Amino acid sequence: MKLLDAVRIVLIGTTHPGNIGSAARAMKTMGVQDLQLVAPERFPAPEATANAAHAADVLEAAGVHEELDQALAGAGLVVGLTARSRRLGAPSLEARPCAERLMREATRHPVALLFGREHSGLSNAELDRCHYVVHIPANPDYPVMNLAAAVQVMCYELRMAAMTGEAPTPEALPEVAGAEHLEGFYRHLEQLLEDTGYLRRFSPEVLMRRLRHLFNRARPSSEELNILRGMLSAMERHKRGRD
Repeated sequence: MKLLDAVRIVLIGTTHPGNIGSAARAMKTMGVQDLQLVAPERFPAPEATANAAHAADVLEAAGVHEELDQALAGAGLVVGLTARSRRLGAPSLEARPCAERLMREATRHPVALLFGREHSGLSNAELDRCHYVVHIPANPDYPVMNLAAAVQVMCYELRMAAMTGEAPTPEALPEVAGAEHLEGFYRHLEQLLEDTGYLRRFSPEVLMRRLRHLFNRARPSSEELNILRGMLSAMERHKRGRD
């Protein structure tokens, strides 16, 4: 199923290698193949291979990265799984509408679904990289779901969306900048705001989070991002000329 080939499952900071294997098995059961690991505590490991069972090919093809940037390269839409609500957070979706949105965009570019550490989930900085966050509506009396179970639920919803949805043609969707280009823009913007002293007038972390969410909602194209970065560079040159 070609749409599912564009889905990237990203596990961040996984502490137990058996959970990586179980997640790979959950993925393959639903036809999702692209597994990316960011700073796993221990991988490869026998426990991962044992729990993967017949999904050893997913483990063998998995990318292993030190930084999240590498795992998100080329992704046009990034969604993070979280049980936490944040006042200054990305828009929230439930699992089914999230899967439908991911499948719509998978016709145009790779999409990434982020899963955090077993005990603490995704950090604020990692959630800031997301265009949306997704919640699985578990039993409120016991809303605890292990990593592989969460991967299984989301991969099931993705498969159902791919099977039943009417995907638009790629031409019907706007072109958007990849995650790595957006991150480069945010770093450029933060550096300029720091150099001009503007950032020091506010809480830097809160201001940058608000700006990230503003541009994440706008979903600028690569061309639009180049215009914005050109503006930042012109401001930098003007500032250097006045110093």
